[in-house]
Amino acid sequence: MKITIELSGGLEILFNKEAKHEVELADRTVISLKDLLVYIKDNLIKERPDLFIVDGTVRPGILVLVNDCDWELLGGLDHEVQDGDVVVFISTLHGG
Repeated sequence: MKITIELSGGLEILFNKEAKHEVELADRTVISLKDLLVYIKDNLIKERPDLFIVDGTVRPGILVLVNDCDWELLGGLDHEVQDGDVVVFISTLHGG
């Protein structure tokens, strides 16, 4: 299973300044967003995971889109991501 993870709004800084990650999960055909967040925390975040994930979900102020659809409309953490899906995380919080 291959999925694309995209980051913007400053989140890419937490991921070694890489805004796009192609992830291959050879042992899966689907993965819940909850499990994907665990994978991201364990494998992709390079610094300050607390700025991305709190209590098993994304921090308030981070939009999550799956194939351009808000994850809350799809079932939130329980939504199952499929092969070829694009998951986008956008921070709406900006310093000044």
